[in-house]
Amino acid sequence: MKTFVQLVAECQQRVKELYPWDLSERLRNMPLLIVDVREPAEFQALHIQGSINIPRGILETACEYDFDETVPQLVQARDKPVVVVCRSGNRSIFAADVMQQLGYQQVWSLKTGLRGWNDNESPLVDTNNRVIDADFAEEFLATKVRAAQRKPR
Repeated sequence: MKTFVQLVAECQQRVKELYPWDLSERLRNMPLLIVDVREPAEFQALHIQGSINIPRGILETACEYDFDETVPQLVQARDKPVVVVCRSGNRSIFAADVMQQLGYQQVWSLKTGLRGWNDNESPLVDTNNRVIDADFAEEFLATKVRAAQRKPR
């Protein structure tokens, strides 16, 4: 049986990753599709301006025509640069791995996720395109593992 950490490490062997500062530079120099695979409530609270929200749970059908979840902008991006983001970089690396299997040729995962993006002092916005305070974003994006979720010692 593999652990979550082992699965992430396997994906890291197959998926290209960008650091937040690399993504900032690329956004200044070229058009990119940014796909945020977090849940809708997470996305509504804060996200990278211009990104689209496709929750991880519907990604595969969003990437294909003829499904209720189809996102034409995403389907048409198979040969375009796509960066997948999430809170910490784990969901996005799984998503990028699947997208590569579905034929996406230029897909990256944002290493360190939106937590790293915020630490890099890059802006996050809400659904009304209002810039989110970095301290609020840090608290919102922080890990919140409860005692019952911790491994017994």
